[in-house]
Amino acid sequence: MHTLDMTSDNSLHKQSTNQWEELRRQARHYENELDSKLLSFSQYVSKDITRDDGSETVPLISESRDGFEGLKGEIEGLVTALTDVNNQMSQYCERVQNASATIYTLQRHREILHDYTNEFHKTRLNIEAKLNRELLLGPHKKDTGFRTTTNKKNDLLLKESQHIRSSEIMIDEQINVAVRTREHLINQRNAFKTIQTHMTTMANKFPLINSLVHRINIKKKKDSIILGIVIA
Repeated sequence: MHTLDMTSDNSLHKQSTNQWEELRRQARHYENELDSKLLSFSQYVSKDITRDDGSETVPLISESRDGFEGLKGEIEGLVTALTDVNNQMSQYCERVQNASATIYTLQRHREILHDYTNEFHKTRLNIEAKLNRELLLGPHKKDTGFRTTTNKKNDLLLKESQHIRSSEIMIDEQINVAVRTREHLINQRNAFKTIQTHMTTMANKFPLINSLVHRINIKKKKDSIILGIVIA
């Protein structure tokens, strides 16, 4: 009976673990997609072109408005999808016991979603402000706020930010592995304690078994003493 219960518990635990890993896989997928899309989205802020005479810089954003709107829609869809996955992960944590590792992981995914959402809103506002300014000034007015040098600095900052995010993800993975290993060891220890308790209960219920175990222990002690004398 106990064996059937343990088998059933192991099966449920495995299904639950598989569900969590699938949610994490989806979250990482949407996060990677968002990171890539936001990098492309930010390029609209620094999209310039130099006229043939090299005298002035003309923004190209108005010529790419359809692309801007399309990319904005894609990012909004990814944010919605990632939010939904985060909510499912939160529901999972509420159902699972000893969920310290999963709660920590969920917190990290929430922070990433929060950062991406803020970055998206900030970039969108900058692009829309630039677009409105361009429409007011006209297509051939000089805009000194978007020079090539600024573009290069922005690209470097974006790449550095992406590198930092990748490093954070790797660190989180290592921490999660350590926490899961600790929980696994704790579960093993609890399982051994349960088995020991069952054996003690059985021994108390069956005096003959208890007596036999006692005699075996006495014999082991005698054998140890004899062996020690022989060796000495």
